[in-house]
Amino acid sequence: MMTMPERTRVKGHDMSAAWRHVDVTLCVLVGLTTAFGSVMIYSATHHGEDPNSFISKHAIYVALGVLAMALTAAVDYQKLRDWSRVVYAASVAALVLVLVPGVGAVHKNIRAWFDIGPFQIQPAEFAKVALIVSLASTLGVVTERGKRIRFRDLLLGLVMVALPVALILQQPDLGTALVFLVVGVGLFVVGGVPTRYLVALMVVGVAGVIGILNSGQLDQYQKDRLTAFVSPDSASEKIIYNTRQAQTAIASGSVTGKGLFEGPQTKGGFVPEQQTDFIFTVAGEELGFVGSSVLILLLGGIAYRVWRTAHLARDETGRLMCVGVLCLLVFHVFENIGMNLGIMPVTGIPLPFVSYGGSSTITTFAAMGLVMNVHMRRFN
Repeated sequence: MMTMPERTRVKGHDMSAAWRHVDVTLCVLVGLTTAFGSVMIYSATHHGEDPNSFISKHAIYVALGVLAMALTAAVDYQKLRDWSRVVYAASVAALVLVLVPGVGAVHKNIRAWFDIGPFQIQPAEFAKVALIVSLASTLGVVTERGKRIRFRDLLLGLVMVALPVALILQQPDLGTALVFLVVGVGLFVVGGVPTRYLVALMVVGVAGVIGILNSGQLDQYQKDRLTAFVSPDSASEKIIYNTRQAQTAIASGSVTGKGLFEGPQTKGGFVPEQQTDFIFTVAGEELGFVGSSVLILLLGGIAYRVWRTAHLARDETGRLMCVGVLCLLVFHVFENIGMNLGIMPVTGIPLPFVSYGGSSTITTFAAMGLVMNVHMRRFN
């Protein structure tokens, strides 16, 4: 019978070396989806005075994203686990700093960015990956030591989720806060939190969302946008304008679409924020059901590779990191496409690898780097 060292060596080569286990399929899927998104961004924005303005910046964001992916994959995630509390503390500090008048910039009534020259940095995006690393590390270490998740472990995890959520609600940005809640719940469920605690969390979570919607934390227009999808006929035309235009664009694309760069809604600029929140409408109008399906299949393929890596992970920490990324990815895709179709509330959540945006693009690539990290070191 071969020993483990013998099984991981082929013709004198150490097959446990991390670089030998790069997930090439994941890289190809990410590359194809990013290329698809870049074409959609160009189609949505090349009608202005400077047709290359958005796509040029997007190219820079993608390059930075690839660098972030490489760096995140290069450092053993066990070392990231050791530094997880520092990473988490830095992300929280940035969320506090962005709320300071004169430091954080306000766009569309939300104080969520640092303006650096022509670029904007949104710390909440980077905090998503920081939460995944820190919460996965906290829960994973307990399980790896052969212990069960206790109430105090759950309480610590809740504080780790609640702190950035509370700060993001001060911006206010309920859509981004929901992402943190989804990631937190996903990690609690897979991490082994007892069922009785999960039920209690669900009750508290639902009550919390209802309380926020009925409080003065959000502006009225934000509440209206979040609830309009339930009863669009009773909502004002101003509130549902974006959704109506998005539905019109997607419906007009029919099976094969109007043709690349030939969508009337896109060329006329009728769909607001089409390069970001409503980027899916470009695919729907210009490439039709066929092109939209290809995009969804690419995103589904990425999700499958993340899920597969979670199963191959060598330890609980790695598995939970992949689960966190999977929750992040799936919720973004479901919510973004859903709000384009009018079946989910409009929250401003971008479509991964497709929507224009600096911080979101870099963060999504970094999240993929985390998955790659786990995949590369599954034999270590």
